[in-house]
Amino acid sequence: MYIAIETNGTIPLPRGIDWVCVSPKSHAPIVVKSGDELKLVFPQMQNHPVDFQHLDFKYFYLQPLDDHQLLENTNACVEFCKQNPLWNLSIQTHKYLGIE
Repeated sequence: MYIAIETNGTIPLPRGIDWVCVSPKSHAPIVVKSGDELKLVFPQMQNHPVDFQHLDFKYFYLQPLDDHQLLENTNACVEFCKQNPLWNLSIQTHKYLGIE
């Protein structure tokens, strides 16, 4: 059995998880500082990619903030990723599929 989890990273994880994805939320300090991927919604006032890039993750993803400025946020993500190759562009697939 293969176990994967997505978490906001605010509580320690038990042993035995094969794939760890951390998606930090605003004003929530994270305690899970290593894993397979870190996904960050961008832009945010409280969390900036630079605040997380020192952590021990294999992959770093930026996802455009889905609000009334989605196009501008998407462009900002693209530009940030172009200037900071550690970060990769990702999307919140569930938003496009209409899944809450």
